[in-house]
Parts: sequence; C-alpha cells; structure tokens
Amino acid sequence: MPFTGILGQDNSIALLSRSLAAGKTAHAYLFEGIEGCGKKMTALAFIEAVFCGGTEGCGHCPSCRKISSGRHPDLHLVEPDGAYIKIDQIRELQRVLAFRPFEATKKACIIDGADRLNPAAGNALLKTLEEPPGNALLILITANPDGVLPTVLSRCQRLHFAALPEAAIDSILRERGTAPEAARIVASLAGGSMGKAIEIGEETAMVERKSFLEKIGSLSLGEITPLFAMAEELAGDKENTLELLGLLTAYLRDALLMRCGDNRVVNTDLLELVEREAALFSGNDIMERIDHVTETRRAISGNVNTRLALEVLFMRLAEKQLNN
Repeated sequence: MPFTGILGQDNSIALLSRSLAAGKTAHAYLFEGIEGCGKKMTALAFIEAVFCGGTEGCGHCPSCRKISSGRHPDLHLVEPDGAYIKIDQIRELQRVLAFRPFEATKKACIIDGADRLNPAAGNALLKTLEEPPGNALLILITANPDGVLPTVLSRCQRLHFAALPEAAIDSILRERGTAPEAARIVASLAGGSMGKAIEIGEETAMVERKSFLEKIGSLSLGEITPLFAMAEELAGDKENTLELLGLLTAYLRDALLMRCGDNRVVNTDLLELVEREAALFSGNDIMERIDHVTETRRAISGNVNTRLALEVLFMRLAEKQLNN
C-alpha cells in the first residue's frame, strides 16, 4: 500500500518520505504506538517505497505487488513464537540476511512485537542492528516501548505513531459499509485503534458487549453464583477480558456524564442501560466504580490471577448495587 492510503500518521510518514527523498534512510527503526494505529501498514509502505526506488511505492510494479501479497523474497517477517520471539528465530533471520538480495537492492525485515524479544534474542539482535549485513533495513514494531531492551532502543531511530482520530476511524468504517450510527459509536469506543474498531464493530462483538453490560447491571451479592460463573467464563481469554473492561469504563463514563447533565454519550444504542446506571448511583459512586475497573485492568495486565481479580471486581460492583 502506498503512503497515501494510510490515514492519521502524517508526521511519521512525512519524516520517512523526507529520508527517502534525501536518500538517507536509517538502517534500523522502531515504530511505537498503540495496537492497530497503522505501524505495520506504514512499515510495509516504507519498504515498498525503498524496493520501488522512489519516495512512495507505485503499487503496480512486480515488487510492490509481491509486498502487497506477502510473497516478496527479500522481505522477512518475525513474530512471537508463543509468548516470545526466541533466539533461534533471530539466528535464522541473521542467516537469511547474510545472503544477497534476490530481487531488491537490499533485504528488509519487520520484527513485529519487539517488546516480546526474550533477553537472549534481544542481545543476539544487537550486532545486526548496529551493522545490518548487506545494508539490510530492519523495522521493529511495538505497542509497549517500555518493554523493549534499552540496548535495542538505543540502536534504532524511534518514530511515535499517534492514536487515530475518531473521524478517521469513522470514515474508514463507513467506507467498509458500517451504518453511520454504528460507525460513530465504534469509532468513539476504539481508543484510536483501527484494529480495535474492526473487532468491536463485528456483530458478535456488539452482542457480547451488550450482554456483558447487562450482566454487570444484574450483579447481586444475594445470588453470588452467577457472579463467580461470569468471572470463570471471562478468565479464559485475558485479551478479550481487558477489552470488555475497557468498554465497561466507557459505559460508566457515559453514566457519569448523564448524571452530570451532559448528553455527550457514546453508547447511544444502550441508552436504557446508561440511564439506569445514572439513576442508581451518585456521581461519586460512579467514579468509584470506574476506579475499581481501572485497578482491575491494571492488575490483569500485570499478570495477577485473572479469575480472582474479576471475582473481586464483580463483588465490589455488586456491593455498590446492593447499597443503592
């Protein structure tokens, strides 16, 4: 994809375009920013331009078409094998990079998930970052730069990718055929991530969101079995749980706005639920509920026992409902 097809990353693309025009590209980059904001798409567009020989890929030549289809022999992708990128993967990359390019003027590699390089793999990569064989181009991608080894960071040119504007996500969703009202809601909930917007916008995800929020509203310490059952069900998928807790935060924020007389509600398709929440709880109570959810998301992200963390959260939320 040419740079012109990437929305919301004008600053990063301008910098890359200037380096291409001047013929002064770095040998190693770190693209950092939230998941789904266009880092990998930009990396592919940049490599497309390098291989095409201009400031932007033409999108039509054999090289560009091969990159688009993921079949270019001089482009290599490294991703985590399980929880981490392992030293054997880096050694294999180094072996491949040592050969001459098949078609392009240089080889290129995208390491997606640079924060998940285990220490041995990260250390093995250092010399390659300092002196890529054959003038190879390496692009590391991460949503968590704090998790990348400092020695790796110091050898890369860092580019920060901003969260996408809601308007850009809304526009893309409408182009994909999403109804205008649904596109507006999803864009508001996506947190600047196109990837998250696509996930949230799926019909099954919207149904799951509504079901989850309805269950939260029916929590009761008087009947505790459903509470534990929901915690057990959600604990099996950590990433989905974190996503649902993010949606719960947005829902509670809507209730707080409504409680304060502000009608800028995001979850307009769930107004009845939002109105019920706003009517049941004071502003302070809703803020406390938001704090409980935020603490739980942070705890689960920090690898505490997910089921236990959810049980504690659901009991806190149920206790508040009992007192209102």
